[in-house]
Amino acid sequence: MSFIRTGLREIGLKIRRQRTRMALRHEKRSLQKSEINLGREGTSQAANFPELRNEIVALKKLEQEQREVALRIAQIEEGIKKIEADRQENTRAQNEALAKFEVEKKPLLQRKNEAKNSADLCQRELTGVEGRIQANDAADRELLKKLSELQAMQPPPADIETQSASISARRARLPEERAELVRARLGSADACRMAKEKLAAADAELSVVEKNIERTRAEFEARDRAFAESIRTQQEAVKEARAHHQTVEERKNPAYLNIGRHLASQGIAPPNAPHLLTEVQRHRAAVDRHLQHTAELALLSSKIDKQELRKFYFSVVSVLALLALILPLVFQSPAKREWLPQETEAILSINTDQFERSDFPKRWRKEQTDAWQNIWNGLLGSAVRTPGLNLSRDTARITRAVTASEPGAVREFILVEARDDVSRVIRLVAQDSTFDRRAISGLAIWQRPDLAVARIGPTTLAVGAASEVDELVRVRLGIQSDLKISGQLFDRFQALDRESALRLISRDPPDLSRIFHPIFARELLDSSQLLGLALTLQNPVKARLLLRVNAPEKAGELERKLRNEPQRWLQLQDSDLLLYAQPPEISRQGANIELHFVVPENSARLLLQRIAKTDGGAAVAAR
Repeated sequence: MSFIRTGLREIGLKIRRQRTRMALRHEKRSLQKSEINLGREGTSQAANFPELRNEIVALKKLEQEQREVALRIAQIEEGIKKIEADRQENTRAQNEALAKFEVEKKPLLQRKNEAKNSADLCQRELTGVEGRIQANDAADRELLKKLSELQAMQPPPADIETQSASISARRARLPEERAELVRARLGSADACRMAKEKLAAADAELSVVEKNIERTRAEFEARDRAFAESIRTQQEAVKEARAHHQTVEERKNPAYLNIGRHLASQGIAPPNAPHLLTEVQRHRAAVDRHLQHTAELALLSSKIDKQELRKFYFSVVSVLALLALILPLVFQSPAKREWLPQETEAILSINTDQFERSDFPKRWRKEQTDAWQNIWNGLLGSAVRTPGLNLSRDTARITRAVTASEPGAVREFILVEARDDVSRVIRLVAQDSTFDRRAISGLAIWQRPDLAVARIGPTTLAVGAASEVDELVRVRLGIQSDLKISGQLFDRFQALDRESALRLISRDPPDLSRIFHPIFARELLDSSQLLGLALTLQNPVKARLLLRVNAPEKAGELERKLRNEPQRWLQLQDSDLLLYAQPPEISRQGANIELHFVVPENSARLLLQRIAKTDGGAAVAAR
């Protein structure tokens, strides 16, 4: 295995060389900057060395170019200020011109409004006169119609002469009234024509002023745009000139670098900045030190056996190739299991979070503290003895699985899922002298006469009797078969809402009374092949019941019975209480039936008592 040590040593040397190279690059950059700074400050001392004459000449030319560029920048900035002043003057002149036009426009606009009001008034008067003339004509037609009807009546009325005279008199007045209305209409029409002529004249005058305003505004805005464009052009020129100035400054760096290196080699420091020479010498020493270290590492690498190194690289490549083959298989394996025995017949899952948040348990705990504590302990079973955990506060879910491995023998497996990592609990158990430690294939189990505890997941504990905990550990290690997610029982269990406070499922419903006190009617249990129940303990309590029968035909028959006689099928066994407050909502898909219903409070209390075995029905359960 010496080739592994050789390969690891070479990798370590490569890492050290890479770190040294990175440090060397950094020191070289720092050295170059410090030499440039030394050359910039020591230009006057460089005039004493003939070999630096070319650098001095180059610097003078570049400085002259920079002065020219700076002068150009100053001229452009001065031009920008002048254009800005002209633009502000243009804005001021525009405001004055528009204000003058607004003064002229104000009386014209007032005159136009007055003319428009007069024209509207005349038009309303003319319309009123026209309406009165039409009313006069309508009244004449109406009187004529009445007169004709009166003359046509048989036999004529006794006062026909009086009525005829009255109607004739009224008709005689209408022509005179109409003539007056016609004269009034002619006067109104003349007044309307004159008002409209005045309005048109006012509109024409106002239009001339508005056109002048628009023309003036357009002229000034065009000048403003020209000024803005000129300013933008000048600003671009300033930007380019400054970039040129910076470029010239950077072109001076090689000359400063040569001057700084020569001054550092001669040990000459500028009088106004002697620390720059010290900084250059420090960076030079650091560069030399990193170069020496790089050479030493290269010498060590050259002494390594190349054959051993080739063996190491081959081994690494082989391991990576195997990982490339194994990892896809690992990721395609089932993502999660419940780690329960494959023979599991019934599962009771308690969601402690929902129990703590639900209204029904809170109210029951407040009203009957002792009774509720007995029910809570009965629901949790042996999990209440879990050391180091407050089950109401520190756990998220408690799962109880029941198997009947032999006739008459019931075994219970308990998984406690904590909110956080259970390392603290394991440390407490390990420090407890009453627990003895043993292991199955390396997985530790702590045991005392009445309890065994094992950690089978980051947040999961197996709790209970020693034989049941041992079997859970063997299932977790893969020594025994587990309850796979793809199995029929777990598929239906997952179909129940995981946010329910309590979930119960059995794949042998007729045997359910062996595990808990009687809950469902015997006919319902005998008709089902699989039964699942989920309870949401809010106010009101809601239930979801899943049933699976042998065939779709039998499922249809059971659905009809549940719809027609729910009081017979959905009744608590050996009790007069019904499981539903209103007829349930029933849906069927193939051989599966699903029911949703609200559970009355008394029924919910008795249901939880029977699951917890605290209703005093031991004799009933045995029967």
